[in-house]
Amino acid sequence: MTGARTPPHPMTLVALSGLAALSMNVFLPSLPGMARDFGVDYAIMQLSVSAYIGACAVLQLVGGPLSDQWGRRPVALVGLGVFAVATLGTLLAPDAATFLLFRLVQAMVAVCMLVSRAAVRDMYEGERAASMIGYVTMGMAVVPMIAPVIGGVLDEAFGWRANFAAMGLLGLIVLLVVWWDMGETVRGGGVPLRQQMRNYPILARSHRFWGYCLAATFSSGCFFAYLGGAPFVGEQVFGLSPAQVGYFFAAPSIGFLIGNFMSGRYTAVIGLNRMVLIGSLVCLVALYLSLLAVLLGLIEPLVFFGAIGVMGLGNGLVMPNANTGMMSVRPELAGTASGLGGAMAVAGGAALSALAGALLRPGSGATPLLVVMCASATAALASILWVLRRERQMSRVG
Repeated sequence: MTGARTPPHPMTLVALSGLAALSMNVFLPSLPGMARDFGVDYAIMQLSVSAYIGACAVLQLVGGPLSDQWGRRPVALVGLGVFAVATLGTLLAPDAATFLLFRLVQAMVAVCMLVSRAAVRDMYEGERAASMIGYVTMGMAVVPMIAPVIGGVLDEAFGWRANFAAMGLLGLIVLLVVWWDMGETVRGGGVPLRQQMRNYPILARSHRFWGYCLAATFSSGCFFAYLGGAPFVGEQVFGLSPAQVGYFFAAPSIGFLIGNFMSGRYTAVIGLNRMVLIGSLVCLVALYLSLLAVLLGLIEPLVFFGAIGVMGLGNGLVMPNANTGMMSVRPELAGTASGLGGAMAVAGGAALSALAGALLRPGSGATPLLVVMCASATAALASILWVLRRERQMSRVG
């Protein structure tokens, strides 16, 4: 039981966040075939995405406080164990209803995302924590970029169940790695729920906490809105084939990967708040320039998706630093803060994705999508400016 005594290797935390990201989208190319196999409408199988995301948001809210009380290690192990069993259930499901039930249980793996962030915050302070979170979350940038491609190949070669078999196998591997390598990072045996409840008002009254949460929520909201509207824009506005749209879908992931690397490299030098500010400005400028180009009649996929790639870079600067900021308000409640922030980001992103999809109609062009994304980027910038203003006020008082 080496892992019970030693702090986790960064690659173990990358594996935790990467597996959670993989489970969201590796099977997306299989959805039409799954609907035919189960004899249901495509909209029913789409619930395996939308309902799953909702379950992830709820489980992050619950998993955060539990990881503060019981520790990061047991929460990660339980989440991975339940994920492995649920994945077996999806493979053996005789009908769509049973499949969707086990698919919702699979969402337990979402606790691995908050645990990986909280464990980094346990081990490192301030800008160093933000740098390490930047490196750890690089896995969440790479996996969504390549997972659908791998899923499509597996489906074509072996059928849709191959995707879930691969998920289960990887889940077991990560479970063994965590069991062996991941030592407990919570100091002092954890914080009892009763004590956490006494500390909640302090967290809830913190302007810094909510400022960082909102900056992360609206910054990621730009990406989620893009997910909801980009397929429509690619086909209806630019006349791209599904394969071409898939290639362009990599743009924000590539940008996010670069931004995460830059966060890991430069946050300790530039500072956490400045990195969030720079990232928010990068998102804002890229999206407004894209909107201006569309309004001027420059309808080119390279311009639109190029701006999305730059937006992804800005997100890569914002997210690790904003997550570190929200967990630094009350370090003993890092898991709770990580879970709440993650739930807000997912729920807010789902709402913006639905809004973008609802506003796009034949003939509307890319303008409604870009307006939603620009509004979200503006709100992210306003959130970090609010944090900076409050800190200046507090420094004057101090």
